[in-house]
Amino acid sequence: MTTIAFLGTGIMGRPMAANLVRAGFEVRAWNRTRANAEPLAAEGAVVASSPREAAEGADLLVTMLSDGLVVAEVFAQAAPAPGTVWLQTSTVGIEWVAKLAEDAAAARVPFVDCPVMGTKVPAEQAKLQILAAGPEEVRERAEQVFATIGSRTRWLGTEHGAATRLKLVMNAWVLALTNATGESLGLAHALGVDPQLFFDVMEGTTFDVDYARMKGPMMLSGDYPASFPASLAAKDASLVVAAAGDAVDVAGISAALAHLQATVEAGHGEEDMAVLYEAIVKTGR
Repeated sequence: MTTIAFLGTGIMGRPMAANLVRAGFEVRAWNRTRANAEPLAAEGAVVASSPREAAEGADLLVTMLSDGLVVAEVFAQAAPAPGTVWLQTSTVGIEWVAKLAEDAAAARVPFVDCPVMGTKVPAEQAKLQILAAGPEEVRERAEQVFATIGSRTRWLGTEHGAATRLKLVMNAWVLALTNATGESLGLAHALGVDPQLFFDVMEGTTFDVDYARMKGPMMLSGDYPASFPASLAAKDASLVVAAAGDAVDVAGISAALAHLQATVEAGHGEEDMAVLYEAIVKTGR
């Protein structure tokens, strides 16, 4: 039986790990807040008390953690044996993915850069899209995991960072779209326009977007159950802005970042990223 050390069982990681258990893998789950990993015991996973305990003797190591620094720290604590295949599914940005690849090489651990596209519900439904780059000789083993947690895998070559760069491009679109939805609904509020007309006029057009229809009702209701937390969205927006540097004017992402940072500072970091609407409608509803 293939043994998987799964490090990071938050909103995304826990359903991913649960799907692996249900598929018959031996999963050792670890999370900094142990209570977030405990529900996996009922699924049949072993809840480890440390990254090292989870990784000992594992065939594959999966990380789904908040940022590059945390991933690096947890990998060092795990100290997997040489030859363990590391599937790094977190979004960490260009600089960190290079550092993590170096750490993997020093530990003689094959490294697959494989951030995932999707949020809580696709993770629960095993419908994530995996963007992957890494050594060809470990792809068959990696595919065991990818086929269980996702509906599609896109291999982007062997260069570490190729998958992360595409993930940043995709995140730029999602962040800009969320922010644009909030700004349009906020403008409707300010002008006294029924916001439902925004959705009605879009219907059947080429600019109708399901994503706006998913985030918009949250904004209008003021209820933001987390599919992807604002704090992590702000982190991702920062990574996009840093990656763009002086080469591209990503003003739309900068606006999203400013709104996300404002909502995080106001104490809404654990609510869904749609909560950026609260920073857009500064004068209230």
